[in-house]
Amino acid sequence: MNEQISKISQFIATTQMFNSLPSEHLQAVSQIAKFQIYQKKEPIFWEGEAGVGFFIVFSGKVKVFKFSPEGKEQILHIFSTGEHFAEVPAFDGKCYPASAEALTKTELLFFPRIEFLKLLENHPKIAINMLSVFAKYLRLFAKLIEDLSLKEVPGRLAVYLLELSDRSSDPSEVKLDMSKSQLAASLGTIPETLSRVFAKLSEQKLISIDGKSIKLLNIPALRVLSAEKRNQF
Repeated sequence: MNEQISKISQFIATTQMFNSLPSEHLQAVSQIAKFQIYQKKEPIFWEGEAGVGFFIVFSGKVKVFKFSPEGKEQILHIFSTGEHFAEVPAFDGKCYPASAEALTKTELLFFPRIEFLKLLENHPKIAINMLSVFAKYLRLFAKLIEDLSLKEVPGRLAVYLLELSDRSSDPSEVKLDMSKSQLAASLGTIPETLSRVFAKLSEQKLISIDGKSIKLLNIPALRVLSAEKRNQF
């Protein structure tokens, strides 16, 4: 057990949520963490279920998503190793506002709400550390809302490709980090529409596609496209 706690402590020390904490705080957090394994496509929780705690991805990938009244899936975010999700219900005690599902075989660290709140009472520095993390995700979701409401699908796709480019060692060539159906859901559209947009950008010589690998042939034009607002009239 001590070996597992030590392993968890070393891991969470690398995460954004806990990386600035002293070793004694890391140990305290690690002691309440519960190791969980989910298979591909296995649900982690459903929207409306009681928010009994939050999670950090130890390995694998998790999508957090919602369904529209018509049954259309909107992916809010895809989380990978070291990233955390479902923290807000862990604080306010309300239901999960969205659903979560493992995209691959996934290992999670689960932090039960009651135990974690008791921990924060004893170690308020942990709560202060988390505030900056919450601010980052507030900005992220504000940007998501702006993109979905103010940009057409080509603009949303251009934003996504440029974000991949910024993280790539070769800015002119990127690799999709999710399937095209998942990307469509993430961009608030359907696979058929996304395929047409990919084809249009290829015809315009802005990109070239080879499976999941995409060459960005005209980055300045993609930046212009990413900044275009939806025609409201």
